[in-house]
Amino acid sequence: MKILIPYDGSPYARAAVAFVAARAAPTGQRPSVLLLNVQAPAATSFLTLQGRTRLANFYKDRAHRVLRPALDALRKAGLDVKPTYVVGTPGVRIARLAASKRVDLIVMGSHGRTALAGMLMGSVAQTVLAFGTTPVLLVRDAPPPRPGPLRVGIAVDGSRYGEAAVRYVLQRRGLFGDDARITLLHAVPEFALQVKTLLENLASTSFTHEKVRALRQQACDQAMRSALRLLGAAGVDYAAECLSGNPGDALAEHARKHLDLLVLGSRGQGAFKAAVLGSVATRVAARCRIPLLLIRRPQPAAPRR
Repeated sequence: MKILIPYDGSPYARAAVAFVAARAAPTGQRPSVLLLNVQAPAATSFLTLQGRTRLANFYKDRAHRVLRPALDALRKAGLDVKPTYVVGTPGVRIARLAASKRVDLIVMGSHGRTALAGMLMGSVAQTVLAFGTTPVLLVRDAPPPRPGPLRVGIAVDGSRYGEAAVRYVLQRRGLFGDDARITLLHAVPEFALQVKTLLENLASTSFTHEKVRALRQQACDQAMRSALRLLGAAGVDYAAECLSGNPGDALAEHARKHLDLLVLGSRGQGAFKAAVLGSVATRVAARCRIPLLLIRRPQPAAPRR
């Protein structure tokens, strides 16, 4: 497994390094880590050849100073780490490097803001998600999850993006721990349920609260069907939880109380869209304080034997 960690020395970047050092090494897989520093370009139009050489050395020396603490921490954890740097716009360069190096996961720090803020996860994280399709694990500036199996929630909605989130967890189980406690989650939008309830109530005078619960469970069963099939075929133990209310709020609240990490599939949108992740993922990202893994493209099915 190949992991890319963009690093600028900030508390959020240090949290991302701490997460990988704490979680990746104990799995026994010993993933390779590409530790990246992105630097803002300086004006070079009027520099002489000698000046360009001095500038290149300046970039190299500064990257070495910034990356040194992270490099030491990751190597101390027993990981194979390669430090590197590039010059340019951070989000774009990170996304393109991840694609060219075919990394399996980008782990990066994110401060998070309110759902209505233009810079929801910071401009760099938002740009990475807009320009790339590599899965991204967003880590807040909090201590890494405790040792031992992670409590992993996978949010599904019946779409291929939710199914992609399940496939990614199954294909990268080492990162979460072989004994990770997996919970499949679906949040039934309360407004849609209320409308359906009203229509059913108008059509029948015997409508009961039990029927409301049955409608909610029916919606969950339908949304989880393909994910349950994947987990069952893989022989993985799991729990299933049906939530109700605003999906983004319900998922974030459940994650805060019961999970160490939340996995969410998202189709994404263009770089200049306000909702880069779609409304549900945007709302979860704004409110979720635990690490959030965003899967941006469907994962291929395992080949048949």
